[in-house]
This record gives sequence, C-alpha cells and structure tokens, in this order.
Amino acid sequence: MTAGYLSLTDRDREEMLAAIGVSSIDDLFAQIPEGVRFDRELDVPAALPELALLRYFEALAAKNAHTSVELSFLGAGIYDHHVPAIVDPILRRGEFLTAYTPYQPEMSQGVLQAIFEYQTAICELTGMDVSNASGYDGFTVAADACFIAKHVTGRSRVVLAETLNPQVREVVKTYAPGFGLDVVEVGHEGGVTDPERVAAAAEDAAVVIFPQPNFFGCLEDAPGLARAAKEAGALAVAHVDPTSLGVLEAPGAYGCDMAIGEGQGLGNAMSYGGPHYGFLAARMDYVRRLPGRIVGQTTDIDGDRGFVLTLQTREQHIRREKATSNMTTNQTLLALGGLITLAWLGPQGLRELGETCMGLAAYARERVPLEPAFEQPFFKEVAFRTPRPAREVIAAARERGVHPGYAVGRDYEGLDDVLLVALTEKRTPADVDRLAEVLAEVCG
Repeated sequence: MTAGYLSLTDRDREEMLAAIGVSSIDDLFAQIPEGVRFDRELDVPAALPELALLRYFEALAAKNAHTSVELSFLGAGIYDHHVPAIVDPILRRGEFLTAYTPYQPEMSQGVLQAIFEYQTAICELTGMDVSNASGYDGFTVAADACFIAKHVTGRSRVVLAETLNPQVREVVKTYAPGFGLDVVEVGHEGGVTDPERVAAAAEDAAVVIFPQPNFFGCLEDAPGLARAAKEAGALAVAHVDPTSLGVLEAPGAYGCDMAIGEGQGLGNAMSYGGPHYGFLAARMDYVRRLPGRIVGQTTDIDGDRGFVLTLQTREQHIRREKATSNMTTNQTLLALGGLITLAWLGPQGLRELGETCMGLAAYARERVPLEPAFEQPFFKEVAFRTPRPAREVIAAARERGVHPGYAVGRDYEGLDDVLLVALTEKRTPADVDRLAEVLAEVCG
C-alpha cells in the first residue's frame, strides 16, 4: 500500500491557529503548567530526505521474517491461510474503512447490512441461532461466555479443558476475579479430554469450555464433552476453528449452548498476532446476555428491507448492573474480511479448504521422520516428538530457512520435546518434503 502525502505549510498552521482563536503554538498550550511541559528538543535523529527515509524503513522491514521468505509451519492459534484478493479492496472502501459506530441507521445501512450478513454467516457456520457483531479476539470471547453463563445459571465455577489454547485459559483466569468466578482446569489424557473427568468437574459449574480441534491439533469427543456439561446443568461452549467447519460438525449440531473462536483464519493475515476478530454465537435463549452489539433486520415505512442496531447491551446504553460488556467497539472491519472470505469460498470451497488442510496434515504425519506425540485423529496440526528440546530443533531448522512449528513445552510442563506443526492450504506437498528433509538433518 503506497503511503499518502499530507502537506502542512506555515499558512496551514496560521489558519488552524486562527480558527482555534490563538496566535501561536505557545498560546495553544498556555494553560499547561510550566512544570509539566517538555522543555527541550526531542533527542531524535535529524530529518532524512524522502528517498533516504524510504531506504531506511525498507532496511528495517527486511529484518522481519515472513512466510514469503521463510517456509513456515507455525500455527498454535494464528495461521497462514490465504486471504482472497477481493478482501482488501472492499475493506479499504471509505464506507467501511472510516465508518464509525452505526448509531444512525438512516445513515449507516451499508455497515449495518455488512454486520447483519456477518452474523448470519457465523450462525450458519456454527449451527447457532444468534451471533453478536464480533468480539475483540478469540480469547476475550471466552471470558464473555463465562460471564453469560454466570448470569444464566447463577453459578460461579468455570471448567476449562487443558487442551484449550493457553492464551484462552489465561485470559479467562485474568477476567475471573472481576467476574467472581472460580476456574477449574481438566487435564488431558493422551492429547484429548475425557468426558467423564469433565462430568465430575462440572458439578455445580456454570460453564464448560472445550476446544475443537484442540491446541495439540487433536479432535476431541465434542459431543461427549457437550453432553457431560449439559447433564451437570452447565452451559456447553465449544471453542472452534472456523476453517474446520466445512468438514467437522457444527457445535449447534452436538448440543452446545454457545460457539466461540478466533476468526483470523478467515479473511485476515497473521499480522504478527493481531488485531483480528473473535466470534460468539449462541442459542436464542441467551440473546439478551450477549456482549456488544447485535444488528437486526426490519422494514421501513415503505416496506423496504432495512437494518438497525437491535441490541446494545453495554454500560453506555443500559443500566450498569444489567450491562453484559463495557466494550466500546468491536472488530467490524476485520470481521467483514471473514464474511467476504466465506462468501468467496461458499460451502463447497470451505469444505475443500478443510479437506486440503487435512490431507496435507496426513501427508506430513507420513513424511516427517519423527514419532507422533499423540495417537488421535487430527485436523490441520500434528504434534511430533523430537529427540531434543523442540526449541533447539526450531532454532536449528530456522538456520536452514524453515520454521518447523511451535514448541509446545512453552505452555505445557513435560512436553518440551513436542513440536506442533501446522498445515494450511498455502503449503504444498513439496513444502512438506522440505520440512521432512530439514527435520531429518537437525534431529538426526
């Protein structure tokens, strides 16, 4: 994207000062006490000519490794999926890129419709009845789900599967004291969560949150986990990868009350870990508990289709004690990227995306000369045992231009020798062959 040029002449400054009603920059800040003013020149290098400045920033940018220069199999929650070329031109339209909160429906029909269509797509994807306008990310929506569950059930215990993304668990634990929640974690057995252990932990619990697929790439017994939660009187919440829902059953089909997750894999580049967008969908029973905004469809006085902000359940709009969120915004622009991608893929394209990832993951499991860490079905990530700490393997592989994956031991004790390898549709069989070759070299 080419940077724009903004002029600022002495005349421009004079006109702005005149409009404000002061004669100089010093007058503009006259009300600020001398003792708190910055009274010296900034210690920064001298200005550079335009060409020199461009070269300077190009040199800085060249220090960053990205998937165009380093073959990457890194996943663990953020994935190198293809972002269709159609996404950016639409997102950069002024109507979307600069749009503020659509409080005035008569002025905001385009943005409101985009949100409504996004909500519809998320509901169809997850098998749920209602979705909010998006969340900040796939981690904070988990905390939101806990808050909803507390209000619905009157209980305060939260049960988390240890196989959830570690960042999801940490965010829930951070929010828990403020929400008055007690967090209980259920450990994994062989890379997956035992529904019987969940059932025991869920007695008197408000909610059970489990992943599908899980952090290790393994497929959980999602119907069994949902059933264990429901039989204990807790809400069942699945944290799902949306790119898997073309080949895996939707959470609504196996009895979940809510479906949440990180939407980055649909329509968003990795962006060094964010920002992205979270999604939260639920049964209609909980619509008034959902955080943020919900756009609804209606008709105007002429009977034509129209859109409005149907629910706004944050402190700015309703009594504080009844608010479900204090968020002042959401990730509408990035969520729109997800909607565009889903529309571009269509049902068959989403299925093909999932099948491609599964096929590449299966090929990697055959070709990589390491033992699988878990004997479980998987989607697009495979965990392998390494003969020495995975971090050392990663460092050695990167010297050969390959980032082989994520060191699971960073988050799980006793798994320092586990390497998590992610396969997306952007990788090829030849890429997997190269991975296998490099791992044979550094692990041999």
